[in-house]
Amino acid sequence: MFYIVLYILSNSKINLIFAKTCFMKPASVPQIRKELRELSQQEVLEICLRLSRFKKENKELLTYLLFDASDEEDYVARIKNYMDNEFNNINTNTYYYIKKSIRKILREIKKHIRFSQNKETEVELLVYFCKKLMAMKPTIKRDKVLFNIYERQIEFVKKKILLLHEDLQYDFNLHLDEIGINSENI
Repeated sequence: MFYIVLYILSNSKINLIFAKTCFMKPASVPQIRKELRELSQQEVLEICLRLSRFKKENKELLTYLLFDASDEEDYVARIKNYMDNEFNNINTNTYYYIKKSIRKILREIKKHIRFSQNKETEVELLVYFCKKLMAMKPTIKRDKVLFNIYERQIEFVKKKILLLHEDLQYDFNLHLDEIGINSENI
């Protein structure tokens, strides 16, 4: 809540008025779902196109849903290619620049994981990120912040692996063993 200060001129005097205003609260998801069901297909299309104009992330989500959701393997391959390019372009002069770049890469990966909402994709991308992070030169073991980022992602991956099918759990545990993580301690 905030207050708006209004100056009103009346009879050559300035009157000060404090107006209390509230921001509009957004509707809940069930309310939005109900309202969308009542709209025509053309109206829903116009709403989606209008929504895509406001934020880059909305447009990226619509792009994923329309073009990438049907081929998850290609989507994962493109994200891995993006990670390869970004890791190759990291300025390794100081750990400060390395940390900034790693955080940016991780933020982008998490955004794409949110779009996908596929647990297998999430684990696969994070395992790949951890592999790239460990293979990076100079080593991340010399910087506490970078190593903590790595450890947090490994713990997160271990928790997510437990939610997958047994066969996938075995495969991803093998990937963790490749990068030197003891998967039996899950």
